[in-house]
Amino acid sequence: AALLPRPVRGLTDRLYCGRRVCYEVLGVSRQASKAEIARAYRQLARQYHPDRYRGEPAGSEGSGAQAAHEKFLLIAAAYETLKDEEIRKDYDYMLDHPEEYYRHYYHYYSRRLAPKVDVTIVILVTVCAISVFQFFSWWSSYNEAINYLASVPKYRIQATEIARQQGLLNKTKEKGKNRRSKEEIREEEEEIIKDIIKNKIDIKGGYQKPKIYDILLFQILLAPFYWCKYIVWYCWWIYCFTIKGQEYGVEEKLYIIRRYMKMSQSQFDSLEDHQKETFLERKLWIRENYEVYKREQEEELKKKMAMDPRWKRYRRWMKNEGPGRLTFIDD
Repeated sequence: AALLPRPVRGLTDRLYCGRRVCYEVLGVSRQASKAEIARAYRQLARQYHPDRYRGEPAGSEGSGAQAAHEKFLLIAAAYETLKDEEIRKDYDYMLDHPEEYYRHYYHYYSRRLAPKVDVTIVILVTVCAISVFQFFSWWSSYNEAINYLASVPKYRIQATEIARQQGLLNKTKEKGKNRRSKEEIREEEEEIIKDIIKNKIDIKGGYQKPKIYDILLFQILLAPFYWCKYIVWYCWWIYCFTIKGQEYGVEEKLYIIRRYMKMSQSQFDSLEDHQKETFLERKLWIRENYEVYKREQEEELKKKMAMDPRWKRYRRWMKNEGPGRLTFIDD
């Protein structure tokens, strides 16, 4: 206990105005208003500012430009402490309760090291940036899928036939000033074919057409609505199928199957219709039937891998060479 005051006194110099009282530095009372504090600071700053200082008689504060500079820094520290209401409140509490030093130490450095920008604004800007990048990335993937489908002969021929039937490619040749080059006509036809593919083909999965409601920003804003909707749906599910014991409909059966397969809604929607019909015919919403189906799929996959020449070469390599042996064979 006898040793505590000395380190405390040494650390006090690092807070606010150090050994000096900020009110005394500015020459104001503790009841001074913000206007009085600002007026006192301006007067002392004009007197001790390094650019305005022209020397003063030697005194208790010392003399010379260096002493004036240190005096100016002390005045600035006092003003920074007293101009802010929250900092001034902490400082007044420290003057009234000097024994709670470590609490003052924490408040002082927590305010000094706190970020100047509101964290909420930083989070909002980050979410908006991620959402914009996400949306344009999805559009890029969607356009890549459309460009690929437009290059596949099967879809291109069908789209061309539809365009001819609609009269989009049977336009009369233009003459005179309105005549366009072959390159312009080819680009227009390409855009027509791509538009037909966009309207006629429902692309699902990772290359589906992006929706504004799927980006991160809207997902966060609509999260309370989704949660309430899920709670209502879950209560309805328990009431209908657990309490009342109703039979599952087609949508409910497919939902249970999708949960067993651990697939997202978009992944399950990308499956062919005949696959979903097979699921319903085999009654995979029943857990035992799904386990049997799962084992069958695993066995079928093992057979395909056993018959695949690439897997045969891989197993041969693992047996003869293996990853632990040093080899210089190129293949």
